[in-house]
Amino acid sequence: MDSYDPQGTTDSRFIERSVELACENVDAGGKPFACLLVHQGNVVIEATNQVAQTGDVTAHAEIQALRLAAEQGLTDFSEFDVYITAHPCPMCLGALYYAAPRAVIYAATREEEARHYEDGNKYMELASFYDEFDKDPAERSLPMYQGSHPDPAASFRYFAQKNA
Repeated sequence: MDSYDPQGTTDSRFIERSVELACENVDAGGKPFACLLVHQGNVVIEATNQVAQTGDVTAHAEIQALRLAAEQGLTDFSEFDVYITAHPCPMCLGALYYAAPRAVIYAATREEEARHYEDGNKYMELASFYDEFDKDPAERSLPMYQGSHPDPAASFRYFAQKNA
């Protein structure tokens, strides 16, 4: 049974396909994540996490799907639903906010995923990753400092001038 969905976008066939595709990716030596971009009830893009296969740490399923869409000239996702195997990590969540689809539908919660899978590193764990973003940059696990520059907003001002 699907969770409550006020927009009426949830379709269990697509959640099932995302999980199936993620399992196929595991069989291929990859990680257990997949993403579908669905437009008007049709799967337009299928993608899997390709981190293990490529060594690209940004090759998460959601990012891969958006990259494939861009290759096809798709840039307006306002009428798309995104189906994924698990609640998105902060990187993918950020990308999805930028993509602005109609809805994001995920199979597993972060807690359900964490019972069987951990993808952390020396700076974070899945359970605490989201908390890092609320911290002041000086208090984060990842060392982060503002570099010195006489005009740190120069490129942004230049952009504004060029695009006025």
